[in-house]
Amino acid sequence: MLSYPFESFGKPLAKALRETPQPAGSEVLLRVGSCGLCHSDVHLHDGFFDLGHGQKLDLSRGVAPPRVLGHEIAGTVVAVGPEATGVAVGDRRVVYPWIGCGTCSLCHAGHEELCSAPRALGLNRDGGFADHVLVPHARYLFAFDPLPEAEASTCACSGLTAYGALKKCAPLGAGDTLLIIGAGGVGLSAVRMAAAALGVKPVVAEIDRSKWDLARQAGATDCLDPGDAAASKAFMKATGGAAAVIDFVGAAATFGFGLQALRKGGKLVCVGLFGGAAQVMPAMLPLRAVTITGSYVGSLAEMAEMMALLRQGGLPAMPVTTRPLAQVNEALAELRSGSVRGRAVLQP
Repeated sequence: MLSYPFESFGKPLAKALRETPQPAGSEVLLRVGSCGLCHSDVHLHDGFFDLGHGQKLDLSRGVAPPRVLGHEIAGTVVAVGPEATGVAVGDRRVVYPWIGCGTCSLCHAGHEELCSAPRALGLNRDGGFADHVLVPHARYLFAFDPLPEAEASTCACSGLTAYGALKKCAPLGAGDTLLIIGAGGVGLSAVRMAAAALGVKPVVAEIDRSKWDLARQAGATDCLDPGDAAASKAFMKATGGAAAVIDFVGAAATFGFGLQALRKGGKLVCVGLFGGAAQVMPAMLPLRAVTITGSYVGSLAEMAEMMALLRQGGLPAMPVTTRPLAQVNEALAELRSGSVRGRAVLQP
């Protein structure tokens, strides 16, 4: 099989030929057709998350090279283990990569994505920057037709992260305002699903005005520059503050902006990992009765809900750009620079 592992942190990914794995037990082998690129791939390749102020979160213990990255995977089943059920050779599937140990209390509660001993594909185990990937069980595979394969590949991270964050905002009423910060790939996924998932169309805060057209095409009712004090004041006057804010950037400035944009009793959902530190006055939380919560990808059950929603159709299109897997290093560089509009997908 062809793959592009990284041999050491920060070094270019190099083409490698390895023995194609053969599925045993309940395992399923997929031929990768499309694998989305995620900002997490950039951080994993670097070996750390930059938390700002000189602080870094070391990722090297869980992502030991050589490792094949890539966790947004869609493809075709080409072989199944003798104990595999519910899937057959030729089936087209998207992979849920956030696989846990299967034995801890979080896994038993249906939250494998939060497991402290994960087996996540593209992080702890080899992923989709290859032409084949081994999946431990068919329960992690979801049909995606009639979605295009390239779009479907983005569902298990970009889509699921957005959907999981939206679910944490429920319920919202018809008169409630949802504010989404960031119109990158994950933010746009949330914008396009918001009306179907929550019954409201969002306002988008995005400092890069070149992305406003994408946000409106995805379903945003309005866009504003979070650095524009007049625009922020007009937003508060018009809405009375947001009932819910989802921050898909996760910088100190966006966190502070999102917290200030809440009405009393509102909720701030933090998703982005840009880094930095923000000051919070503890007394203001009870005085305003606001809630701050983090959101990390989504559960297997939420993946099933989201795939059913997306397969029904009728949602705004997700902008996707495809390129050959052989250009993985160039694609990672573009993602790191912030020049990708929508979502980038690699194809072997």
